[in-house]
Amino acid sequence: MTEPADSGHRAAVASAAEEATAQVVRDAPKNEKPRGLWGDAWRDLRRRPLFIVAAVIIVVLLVIAAFPGLFTSVDPTFQDLSKTRQPPSAHAWFGYDNLGRDIFARTIYGARASIAVGLLSTLLTVLLGATVGLLAGYFGGWFDNLVSRFSEIFMGLPFVLGAIVILTTFNANVATPGVVRVVAQVVLSIGVLSWPIAMRIMRSAAISAKQQDYVKAARALGAGPARIILRHMLPNCLAPVLVYSTIALGGFIGAEATLSFLGIGLRDPVVSWGVMIAESRSYIQGAPHLLLFPAGFLVITVLAFVMLGDAIRDALDPKQK
Repeated sequence: MTEPADSGHRAAVASAAEEATAQVVRDAPKNEKPRGLWGDAWRDLRRRPLFIVAAVIIVVLLVIAAFPGLFTSVDPTFQDLSKTRQPPSAHAWFGYDNLGRDIFARTIYGARASIAVGLLSTLLTVLLGATVGLLAGYFGGWFDNLVSRFSEIFMGLPFVLGAIVILTTFNANVATPGVVRVVAQVVLSIGVLSWPIAMRIMRSAAISAKQQDYVKAARALGAGPARIILRHMLPNCLAPVLVYSTIALGGFIGAEATLSFLGIGLRDPVVSWGVMIAESRSYIQGAPHLLLFPAGFLVITVLAFVMLGDAIRDALDPKQK
């Protein structure tokens, strides 16, 4: 009597286990593909309040820079000396500057030049530094030593001093340089003085990637250096450079303001936050609103890019998982 009962009990347990297994299979997501590094990072970023806040601020700033006419209909260069340094009011939310120009309009239009300089400087720095660093990390040898020693020369130069030398040399014989010329010079100066950092970051990532099995397998299968660098190493070396470029973009916007404040960067008639801060330095005590609003936008922009870079760094860092 006991043996048949045990057999029936085991059969019931086995049937229940099969049913549970079938239920798990039915509930499993169909055709779910495994996520890679970037997929996991994006999933993690969407859950970070820091990333969401920074992304919203940056999107708003980019819209302001691209379409300033949506936010103000006032000409930022229009002067009315009867309104010189008037405080904020219902007619002019940010008040007027020392020439009677609407500070709100100038702040809105100033976003375009400041952000454009930051974006172009970051693009130049990353393209130059990442390309040289990737080649140096892959080939090594004398080329790596030459590039490393050459980059140390630029890293030893103080940024402000180097920018002063470069910009004053370019404009030594030019009384009033054009707008495009000044913007190009500022971008070039920032890129030339900042590329070693991007180079070192990419070089370290390339040296690490070169030792991986997928690179060795590609080389064993006969892939040339160009294919190995572009198809195998570059996609796996972008993460640290992306983090650096996001944080550096905010720093370069601040660098433009610094150079403009010193009188060697952008200058009138260009409208930028740095130019506005430079024009307000003589009236800070009597009319602090001339400095407060452009400086506030500058601080918020730099902080937003720094927060975005921190969030991306944490999402791409496997130690944070």
